[in-house]
Amino acid sequence: MSDTTRIWLAVSYAAPFRVGGWAFVRRDGAGVAGIAAGERRIAAGRASLLALAAALKDLPKGAEVELVTTDPGVAAIPATLADPGDTPPAEDLDLWAQLSTALGERRVRIVRQAPQPGTPLAFAAAWAEQARERARNGAFAFAIPKPNLAKAGA
Repeated sequence: MSDTTRIWLAVSYAAPFRVGGWAFVRRDGAGVAGIAAGERRIAAGRASLLALAAALKDLPKGAEVELVTTDPGVAAIPATLADPGDTPPAEDLDLWAQLSTALGERRVRIVRQAPQPGTPLAFAAAWAEQARERARNGAFAFAIPKPNLAKAGA
């Protein structure tokens, strides 16, 4: 078995309603787990930051992680941290600091791709859409049930 933790992460954002949902499936030595969460009155960038922070939470320092995502915001976070250019982040500095630490303590490789049917990324994308809809009623986070995760293909 590989020592690499694999994470499939999707973010779904509805700009007109400022509501976002995200979900991830994580496979590591302990098995398969997943989280779905969402918030209303949130910016797309903050949703991406929260999604990545949630996906990396509780991973041990030094962990090797391969993260596959559908979200361009999540995919851009490491590059923005490495070189913010002329316009460094001015909002959500708490999350940027948290992610700077989390990414610095782990070897994370982020790959952006479109979800293919029947893959863990497609599963996460479907749950992210459901999370976005549920977030219209307020912020929430819950573990994806194990019977559902069995269908993720992870």
